[in-house]
Formats: sequence, C-alpha cells, structure tokens
Amino acid sequence: MIDIILNIKNLYPRVKKYNPVTFFFGGFTWDSLTLKRIDQFLDNFILLIYLTLVGGLIILLSLIAHEKIKKPILTRYRVWYSNGLQFFLGGLFSAYVIFYFKSTTLSNTAIYFGLLVSLLVANEFLKDHLQNLFLLVALYFLACFSFFTFFVPVVIKRMNVFTFLGGGLVSLFIVIGLIHFLNKQAIFVSGKQFSQTRLLVFSLFALLNFFYWQNWIPPVPLSLKYGGIYHHASKNNQTGLYELKFVQPRWYQLFKNSDDPFRYAKGDTVTCFTAIFAPTMLTKKVVHHWQQYSPTQRKWLTTDRLGYTITGYREGGYRGITRKLNVSPGHWRVNAETEEGVLLGRIRFEIEETIEPVSLKTIYK
Repeated sequence: MIDIILNIKNLYPRVKKYNPVTFFFGGFTWDSLTLKRIDQFLDNFILLIYLTLVGGLIILLSLIAHEKIKKPILTRYRVWYSNGLQFFLGGLFSAYVIFYFKSTTLSNTAIYFGLLVSLLVANEFLKDHLQNLFLLVALYFLACFSFFTFFVPVVIKRMNVFTFLGGGLVSLFIVIGLIHFLNKQAIFVSGKQFSQTRLLVFSLFALLNFFYWQNWIPPVPLSLKYGGIYHHASKNNQTGLYELKFVQPRWYQLFKNSDDPFRYAKGDTVTCFTAIFAPTMLTKKVVHHWQQYSPTQRKWLTTDRLGYTITGYREGGYRGITRKLNVSPGHWRVNAETEEGVLLGRIRFEIEETIEPVSLKTIYK
C-alpha cells in the first residue's frame, strides 16, 4: 500500500502539466450529467451562488493584493482564493456552454456559443493571470450577462427584447457596482484606470447588444428538441400525442423518421412538425420560415412565414405544426425561428414529384 502511494506521489509531477485538460473534461462531464433543465430552481440557485462567490473573491483578492486586508487568517489562504475563483468561473462557463449548446445552431448564433467555449477552455489556463483586474472584471461581466439574459425570461415567463435588455442591465448594475466599491477602497491606482475599467464594461455591454440585434446570440432558454417533414400530422386527443405519417422507409433506412425526400403527388400537403422546449409557463411565438432554393438566383427564397404560440413547459418540447400546399420539386428548408428571426433550428429536405401511390408509416410524438 505504501509503495502504491509513493508511486502515485512520484508520478504526480510528471502528469501535473495535464491537470488543466483533465479538470476541463472532468468538470464539463460532471456538469453535463448533473445539470437538468435551464429553468430548474436548484441549477439556477447554484449558478447564482457561483456568481456571488466570484464577485466576492474578486473583491477579496483585490483587497489583499493592495494590502487593504492584512490579517494572516485571511491572507494565508490567498492561493486557495485564486483556485476557487478559477473553479467557480469554470463552473459557470461550463453550465453556459451546456445550456447555450441546446439553443444554438450552425449559423450566426454559433458565434456567441463559440465565445463561451473559448472562455471555458481559456479559464483552465488563466490561473497565473487572475490578478489582472481588467481581465477579472471582463470575465465577471460576461458571466453575469450570460446568466441573467436567460434567467430573467425564466422568472418573468416572457421572452422578448425587453427581457434581454433587462438581463443585460442587471448585469451592468452588478458589475459597475463592484467597480465603484473597489474604487472607494482605493484599489485603482489612478482615476484613469477606474475610468478605463468602467469603459471596458460599457463597451462589452454595447458589443453584446450588437450581437443580439445581429441575431448572434442563441435564443436561450428556448431550444428545438425535434423537427421533421411529414405527409400528415394530427393530434390524438385521447393520448395527447401527435400522429406523424411519412413514407415507409426501406429496410436499410433504420433511423429514418420523417420525409426526406418528400414524395409529392398533386394535392398533397407538406407538413412541418417541431417540438420546442420552453421553461414553465413561458409564452413565445414561434415561426416556421419556409424557403425554397432558386438555382437561377443561387439563393434561398421565402415562400411563407407561418407562426404559432408556444407555452412551456413540456419535457419533450411544446409541439406545433404548419402546412403548405402548392409546392414544387427542389431543395427546401424550414427554419424554426423566434418572431424576431433568431434561428432555433433548421429542417432541410428535398421534394420529388411522383405519380405512384406511397405507403405511409405512423410514429407518435
């Protein structure tokens, strides 16, 4: 037993350099398994505690670094404060990556998601730079902003431009308040540094609002759980499930569960079905944006924007359908969007003309 302990002790210095990568994947895996829903009280309560602790540790480290706190009982654990700060920041950005991943698509909204992933990875290697107050304030603002822009809609049960701005203003108020507190403690070496720090926060606030108006921020807390194209869709009032009918797949198409391609005969109706997760009692209008690709113009042309209102919550997503007649063969797609035009998900499919009867299979969602 002693030999095993000594071997582990001798091995540690050689693998120590891999600690950031190990802790990164370990922490991310843990959060993936433990975080349940974006509107779950316990998850949000933990994130609020993390935000509070990060703010408190920034203040504590700043006061110790400028010798405003000299009590040995507090200063002797300075290295643990830095470790704690890194841990809590990692926990926050890890949670945001998981929540935002569920709402993002391979579109413009992936820009903000990519920023969160970069911050999550960078946090594992930032320990030696966590004395930089500019960096700490910037990270703290991004952590607050990413949280309150989805937490406010969850609490208010509404999601629109005002809830987004409200979440951003709450974040701005918290971080500017922290900066002013540090300034009263004479942490900033000059008035210029204080002004530059405030300017940094206001600049980040403006930049993220620009991201919002460009539809570069995923529409959390909404997320597309399922989507497909069908020959027919109707709700069974007895079971509460939707009956979805599509062309019987061939024996080798084991995972086919919708119509792509859509075998179209004159008079057929093309139906789009989506299931969108929304937090409890949150009300929001969702749009199915139907588009067909024009080979001559080399771009997607809008044919219809058909909407319906969702009201959470349902674990499998709030379901809705839109239908389209008088379609023509070619490449098609339906964008599931918010009414502001932010993309939740995209369903691509081909329409092929046929005169032969088709056999349909039914699934239930």
